Amino acid sequence: MSTQGSGSRGNSQDGSRGNSQGGSRGGAQGGSRDSRRRALQQAKAAEARRKRQVRLAVIGGSVVVVGGLVGGLLAAGIGSSGSSPGSSRSPGAGTSTATTTGAAKYAALSTLGTLQAPPAPGALGPEQVPVPNASALAGIATAATGQNVDGISCSSSEQTLFHIHAHLTIFVNGAPRQVPAAIGIPNPGAQNTAAGPFIATGSCFYWLHTHAADGIVHIESPVQRVYTLGQFFDEWGQPLSASQAGPAKGHVTVIENGRVFLGNPRDVPLTAHADIQLEVGTPLIAPESINWARTGL
Repeated sequence: MSTQGSGSRGNSQDGSRGNSQGGSRGGAQGGSRDSRRRALQQAKAAEARRKRQVRLAVIGGSVVVVGGLVGGLLAAGIGSSGSSPGSSRSPGAGTSTATTTGAAKYAALSTLGTLQAPPAPGALGPEQVPVPNASALAGIATAATGQNVDGISCSSSEQTLFHIHAHLTIFVNGAPRQVPAAIGIPNPGAQNTAAGPFIATGSCFYWLHTHAADGIVHIESPVQRVYTLGQFFDEWGQPLSASQAGPAKGHVTVIENGRVFLGNPRDVPLTAHADIQLEVGTPLIAPESINWARTGL
């Protein structure tokens, strides 16, 4: 009797400990999986909220077809090359369609000598980035209208598998020029926000495009790869080389993230949060940068 009683207690205790330990381990593992799932869902929800906040910050929620916006740009004397975007190459553009920078070389900013101070920034636009108080380098009349450009398609919706942003600043003979809205968005429609128009709709979206005239280039692609400034200019339908940017001709200097880019301007990579400054002629202007944290991009 004594032996049986002892065995019973042992079995009961062992079983209790086993069940308790197994349950704890199973619960911990399940909890860990649940935590990971919740974190992923929260991250996706945060990104969706950010995009909605930018696109839906409208006054009255009105949508305006941007024909008037384009007409205004052209009426203001914004140049175009006068050629139609026939196939997948912009008029006068170079032949390089490289998607990697290879062994890109840079030089210190000091090699440019004395630089002039940048002008006062313009008012903040709908993406919380200053919009230059200047005319555009070129209009969008020559921009691609849906055909493939350098292997880049125009999709029915924005692609977010690979989603980054770069900022492009342009000076011509020391004077600022805008990068216009709606590059890479054919048949654009604008939402009127408190900070100015934001291009929210179009017949399709190229993987490189602009929503506002603030120089922010949206890279929203179904594949992760390196895109270049030359490809963006090809979508714009404007030439880019060491001696020309759009209709502006002269020596082209490129400053990327505070360094002088020594290669072909077409090969400048559009990397995440890159500050790219394109200068045609002289005087040269000290590089500008934007507050990326403020943009939420």
